[in-house]
Formats: sequence, C-alpha cells, structure tokens
Amino acid sequence: MDFGFGVGDDGFRGEARAWLGARDGGDGGRAWERELGGGGWIGLGWQDGGAYGGRRVSLTRQVVWAEEYARARAPGRAGHIGENLLAPTLIAHGSEEQKQRFLPAVARGEELWCQGYSEPGAGSDLASVRTAAVRDGRAYRVTGQKIWTSLAQDADWCFVLARTGAGTVRHHGLSFLLVPMDQPGRIDVRPIRQMTGTSEFNEVFFDGAVARDVVGGEGHGWRVAMGLLALERGVSTLVQQIGFARELEEVVRVALAEGERGAGDPVVRGRLVRLWAELHVMRANALRTLGTSGDDPGGPSVAKLLWGGWHRRLGELAVQVRGAAAAVGPYDWDEERPYALDPLQRMFLFSRADTIYGGSDEIQRNIIAERVLGLPREPR
Repeated sequence: MDFGFGVGDDGFRGEARAWLGARDGGDGGRAWERELGGGGWIGLGWQDGGAYGGRRVSLTRQVVWAEEYARARAPGRAGHIGENLLAPTLIAHGSEEQKQRFLPAVARGEELWCQGYSEPGAGSDLASVRTAAVRDGRAYRVTGQKIWTSLAQDADWCFVLARTGAGTVRHHGLSFLLVPMDQPGRIDVRPIRQMTGTSEFNEVFFDGAVARDVVGGEGHGWRVAMGLLALERGVSTLVQQIGFARELEEVVRVALAEGERGAGDPVVRGRLVRLWAELHVMRANALRTLGTSGDDPGGPSVAKLLWGGWHRRLGELAVQVRGAAAAVGPYDWDEERPYALDPLQRMFLFSRADTIYGGSDEIQRNIIAERVLGLPREPR
C-alpha cells in the first residue's frame, strides 16, 4: 500500500499543530472534550459524519491529527470510547433516530461513554456473557455484572452486550443495548485499584437498569459487537506507537546513564536495537492494516500480538537496566497515594496486562488460526 502524505496533508498538520499549541488541555476531562468538539476535532473520518456533527477527512489526515495530538502530549481522551467505538458502530448499525440522538452530543464532547463487554466469566470468551436484559414494555431491564470497564466512573452512557434471548447460549440471543448510567440504585460503579495505584478500570453492577435503545435489532448483538471490536485497532494504534517510541527513548536514556549494566552490556544493546526495529515494523504493519478497508480478518489480531508482546518486553528491559533501584519506592509519599511510581515503574507494572486485555494472546492466535489459516476450531 502506498500510504503517502500529500501537500494538503502538510497544511492540515500545520493547522492541527497550531490549534494544539495554542491550548492547554490540563488534565483532560469534560472541559477538554468540549473544547475539542468546539474546534471541530471530534469525529474526524466518521462516514457520513457531517450530518451528525462529525468532520469527514481523509485517512491520511486522520493519521496526521493522531500523530500531532500524541506529539503535543495532549491529555488522554475521556471521549475516546464514544468517538472511536460507539459512533462508527451507530453509523453502521444504528437507526436514524439513534444517530440523531447520540452522535451530535459525542461530536460536541458533551456525553461520555463506556463499554460494557467483559464479565468475570466472560473476558476473552465474550460469547459467554451472562448479563441479562428482559423486555419491559418498550424498554429492557438489565441485570448483571461487567468488569474492567474503562472510564465508567465518569461516563454518561454505557453500551452493553446483554443476553435478551432466554435460554440461549454462546453468540445467539445477544443484543447491543445503550444504557444511561445515571440510574441511582440500579447501577453501581466500583473502581478497581491496580498494582500501579490507579483506578482506570471499574466493576459495574446492573440491578434492573432501564435501557430503551437496542442497536441493530434484538438478537443481533453479536454481529454489532464484532463490528465494534474491529474498530479498536485503527488509527489509534499509531497514537499508541508514538507513546511507545517516547518510552523507548527514556529506556535508552537510562541505559546510557547506567554504563556497564545498561548500554555497556552488549546483550542490553542488542535488545534495545531489536525493540527499535520492531517498533518500526509495527508502524508499517499498522499503516498496511489501515489500507485493507476491513477486509483483513487477521490484521487486528496480528497487530495486538505485535504490540502486546513488544510493550511487555520493553517494561522488562526498563527494570533490568536500572537494577535494584527499579524496586525502590515510594519517592513521593502522601496519605492520598499509598505509594507512587515513576513513569518506567508504572509502565513495567501496567505492561504485564498488555498480553491479556483487549483479547488475550491465546484468543488472537486462535482467530488467526481459524479465520486466516483455516485450521480446525479449538475444541470446547
């Protein structure tokens, strides 16, 4: 694929860089999302998005914006799930009424979303979800538990994969529901404290929560859910890789400072060079995948295997080159934070989960084996 940037893309890059350079996003959050929406920077690339507040631009310009956003070290996006997962799914599968109701609010940065997929017994094996939704007049009553739900503590809405077909199993009888989170007594969000000391993920308990919107029709949730999962490996992977490059630069800096234990060790130098080369391969693969128009069933799984293992190895090397000092802490004690980590310590701990969340390595290899190589399905 020839993924070249043109003169017009250079002008767009200048526009994005100037806009970002003139603003301080602070810690992000709702105010920053509204500022992005007011500037027309939410919904870039939405198909037919102009009718709902988005701004359709070319794929190369979507990449330009993602790169400039990462290079500006702009805040983490509180609206990522609504913009990049929910919105394209509604455009592909939602009714006109649903598009008109939900997409403009996402484009303005006014409503935040979270994703209700994983459950304690249904993580990588998503077809085993047990959360149930029972029809109650024109609405549904949702009861069950979701886990590892990013940003649920701040979200206004959650799209939930629930079982609407009583007695159904596996991917049959599932529906894709839109659930408002402001239902006291019916929805309970409990943050999960991680090894890093932060709590980005949550448990969410539904006890008869009301949902009035089903996307794609009752019983067609599996098709909608699979379409959404394919969106998770898009332009955002390039943003992720810019962050990876920044982390690799810091590990190289530390390795140089550590002398014989670091860059002076030929084995460490070899690992650093290999990580550098693999990062460039990942970028090339991500650009190739962007050009397949969704026709590469194994592309997202290959990408996940590549970056998950790469980031985990980087975390391990970051600890190795620092030796015993990597285990020392805390360095910034206070009562609100029982312990604090420096960036490389935090990266090491968080990267332990890279080969599990978003679909474990085992699941990704099964997808490649079955859908690309045509091998027999794994016995259940």
